[in-house]
Amino acid sequence: MLVAAVLIANLSAAIPYLVRPAHYVAAFELSGVPGQVVVRGFGLLFLMWAVPFVPTLMHPVKYRVAFACVLAMQVIGLFGEALMLITLPAGHDALRALGLRFIAVDGAGLMVLLIAYRISLASDNR
Repeated sequence: MLVAAVLIANLSAAIPYLVRPAHYVAAFELSGVPGQVVVRGFGLLFLMWAVPFVPTLMHPVKYRVAFACVLAMQVIGLFGEALMLITLPAGHDALRALGLRFIAVDGAGLMVLLIAYRISLASDNR
């Protein structure tokens, strides 16, 4: 259930970005068709990010490598977002707010995934 919650959170960003990219271009300080293409691309990336969640959800102990990939991707995303945020020049309030939301969601997701991983380790030792 914990892994599914993080997957649902990720998909809750992916699907709207794919279906209605025009609603999100301003948050990325973009506009027009190029902005919509970029946002839709982010949606595709979020879908790609979801792939290792599937075997992890099916059997977290059996597919431990997939689970490790999920954790690694979450860590990379979180640190990458933090790096982008701290290197963002002043005057980009929309990007800063978006970055803070991504960091909050991915940070919480990482904590939930670490708990789930620990639970899967404990069930593997039974």
